[in-house]
Amino acid sequence: MTTLRLPILLAAALAIFGTTAQAQSIPERDGWRVIETGKDYATLLADLKAAVAAEKMGVVTEAGPTEMAASRGETIPGNRVVGVFRNDFAVSIIRVAPAAMIEAPIRIMVMAEESGSATLAYKVPSYVFAPYAEQGGATLSDVAAELDAIFTRIAEAAASEGP
Repeated sequence: MTTLRLPILLAAALAIFGTTAQAQSIPERDGWRVIETGKDYATLLADLKAAVAAEKMGVVTEAGPTEMAASRGETIPGNRVVGVFRNDFAVSIIRVAPAAMIEAPIRIMVMAEESGSATLAYKVPSYVFAPYAEQGGATLSDVAAELDAIFTRIAEAAASEGP
């Protein structure tokens, strides 16, 4: 009986660790938009910043563990989180739902994949601000919808292969 359990335990362990080893991709989640691209990490990151500027939005924050990990001798895939927002949206939101500003800026993640390509992902603004809908009412809903459209254009422009 013990000899029959060993292969089953080994198979289960391999399945678990095999899945963990491939956890580079960003899985689909409720409220998220995930776009796999054919671009490499550096190109997608640069194209994202250009798309943000083209939509007259601002890069408010940037954070990424890759460079700091490298300074400690660690090697991890390229990963950068770019916070994107604009002051007029902040003013509109803070007037109707001050607590909702904890969610700003909206973050867009660029992740290098083992294949050499990169993936872009973000939480859809209307999903991010949904918990504040009752307080923020129609104004917050309108702002979130406008941000949804802007973030869709940013993501599509950054991910597109053309000019």
